[in-house]
Amino acid sequence: MEHNVQVRENLLNSVEAVTDTQLNEIVAEGVWTIAQNLEHLYLMEIIISKGIKQAQSQEQYSAVKEKPIHLTVDRSTKVPAPADLEPTTEFQTLSELKNKLAQSRELLLQTTAALTEQELNEKSFKHPVFGTLSIQQWILFVGYHEERHLLQIEEVKQQLN
Repeated sequence: MEHNVQVRENLLNSVEAVTDTQLNEIVAEGVWTIAQNLEHLYLMEIIISKGIKQAQSQEQYSAVKEKPIHLTVDRSTKVPAPADLEPTTEFQTLSELKNKLAQSRELLLQTTAALTEQELNEKSFKHPVFGTLSIQQWILFVGYHEERHLLQIEEVKQQLN
């Protein structure tokens, strides 16, 4: 979880000086605003927490092969978000988005707090790109996914200036 904490801190530092207008500014067609990136991260963390709860409730244990989730940070391949993870186009403030991200992180922490080593490694659920991931890999994925979107946010910020 240390990596996730550091990436989240970097993410929040990156957007700290961005105005609410800039946060919602569209820089190019088909490119998410900074606000949409942040909302997507919130939605993703909620969905992952729900997936972890569901995986934890399964009776069977089964080790799964580790996948190269670190490749998530590589933005050379565009991966469309599933419909339920698409952000809205509504105007959002940084304060609102920070609150959402704090809520989703708290849910993830609560969901994972009591997991055993066996549950972390032998309970799993499917990822649309990587296939079946252990809960442990899902937790790591959160950080890599946020890193990917931090890079995207930095690109949007450059286009704003």
